[in-house]
Amino acid sequence: MSPAADAAEVRRRTRELLAAHPPATTGRTDFLKARFDAGLAWVHYPVGLGGLDAPRSLQQVADAELAAAGAPDNDPRRIGIGLGMAAPTILGFGTDEQKRRFLRPLWVGEEVWCQLFSEPGAGSDLAALATRAVRDGDEWVVDGQKVWTSSAHLARWAILIARTDPDLPKHQGISYFICDMTDPGVEVRPLRQITGEAEFNEVFLTGVRIPDGHRLGPVGDGWKVARTTLMNERVSIGGSRIPREGGMIGPVSRTWRERPELRTPDTHQRLLTLWVEAEVARLTGERLRQQLVAGQPGPEGSGMKLAFARLNQEISGLEVELLGDEGLLYGDWTMVRPELVDFTGRDAGYRYLRSKGNSIEGGTSEVLLNIVAERVLGLPAEPRNDKDVAWKDLSR
Repeated sequence: MSPAADAAEVRRRTRELLAAHPPATTGRTDFLKARFDAGLAWVHYPVGLGGLDAPRSLQQVADAELAAAGAPDNDPRRIGIGLGMAAPTILGFGTDEQKRRFLRPLWVGEEVWCQLFSEPGAGSDLAALATRAVRDGDEWVVDGQKVWTSSAHLARWAILIARTDPDLPKHQGISYFICDMTDPGVEVRPLRQITGEAEFNEVFLTGVRIPDGHRLGPVGDGWKVARTTLMNERVSIGGSRIPREGGMIGPVSRTWRERPELRTPDTHQRLLTLWVEAEVARLTGERLRQQLVAGQPGPEGSGMKLAFARLNQEISGLEVELLGDEGLLYGDWTMVRPELVDFTGRDAGYRYLRSKGNSIEGGTSEVLLNIVAERVLGLPAEPRNDKDVAWKDLSR
């Protein structure tokens, strides 16, 4: 079919969906389920799994028609880990049964997901993780501790990597699982941040039994599966679609326009520089999403995530300086368990404090610099003396 016919088919299906399920009289969840079944959830996914096997670029055709009709969305910020990380991994490595079971309630938002990857002793060096999964018949018994787990207090499911063979080098003895967060032995504890909130957690796994049917990919091949998750994570964090002056640059630009008494020559020049860099990053993100049409995300997503973290921190720092004493105010340092991270709907002090985590979450900036250097620029890899050493023999 020609691209025009593809677009016409998407429009036809969208209009049929709206006619059969008018948004004004259809419940939100029922509408989203019908949209998934019509193949309009993510059009580039296979038929029967929320898609039409269509080019990814045609998603905007369906989205525009649905938005114009006042159709509800699936609250993507609330289920971002499921959409941006779990779904592409399940699609790439899951069995047919796993895809049918998990993708529809994930996209509709009936089931929230979290990520059980990082550990207290294996953050930047994720492959050094120590959480163990031991086979017991048709189940795996998991023991260990995970940390920095966003949304664990809300999640029904988690993507989990654990060590299944300590006799192999650290990248080889890992397997990838889907963990039910409601199972016995899963304990979630809040981690209070510098903002006063606890949006993420530490998770303790004690004798948690995971059926082998919830394993993604072959035993011992979990690092390959996890790399798919991580590449998609970095794109979802650093390459999300935003309008001009979206994100952190928006509030400081509005303050500059509306509060001329705060302006100085120094902050003027710095704001201009950061505005241009933010716009370059936004346009680069658009190009990256166009490249995704041809295949899976690559290491370029690491560069976008690097830029996202640096810009957020520099912009929020400028905003606090621009506001002077007012920028030191902090609205409400209260222990809450938020469902969403709201970067732009809060005060400048919150943005300044919360942005400090941007260079850690989704892969530390130091690790991402290595990825860009080696896989984008082709520079020599750093020496890795532990690459071929059995995990059990590594010093910890």
